[in-house]
Amino acid sequence: MTLYTPRRGARVLLVDAAGRVLLFDGFDPARPEHRYWFTPGGGLDPAESPAAGAARELAEETGLRLDPAELGEPVWSDTTEFSFNGVLYRQEQDFFLLLVPSWEVDTAGFDDIERGSIAGHRWWAPAELAASGERYYPPDLPALLTRLLDADAGREGASC
Repeated sequence: MTLYTPRRGARVLLVDAAGRVLLFDGFDPARPEHRYWFTPGGGLDPAESPAAGAARELAEETGLRLDPAELGEPVWSDTTEFSFNGVLYRQEQDFFLLLVPSWEVDTAGFDDIERGSIAGHRWWAPAELAASGERYYPPDLPALLTRLLDADAGREGASC
């Protein structure tokens, strides 16, 4: 029987005006050859709400500071199992969608783990990500983004 460490997490789908999502180029320190792209976010502190954790992680990882209420409600939730630095995790996580005109990423707030496991960042269009052949998490990210952005455009069109 595999024992997983339970964890709660919150992630942000940070999307610019061109419809591109910000992803970090990361790797597992225990398996440096295991490279993958992932969204800003991470584990919640004890008693921290998902929105508060997402806002905190966004500030630490990108320099973008906002009130947790500005994130609204989660747009998607899932449970994922993964290994990082020799520990197996089962993480229940909420995703928030945040649209920005643009953003200059500032990683000065990275902690030691992030500095040791993130090689860079990039803004990806969903179709470009799907066609890239790269590993990314969650695995259905391009389809999720397309669905969310189409729904958001529909809401904007309905209010005109």
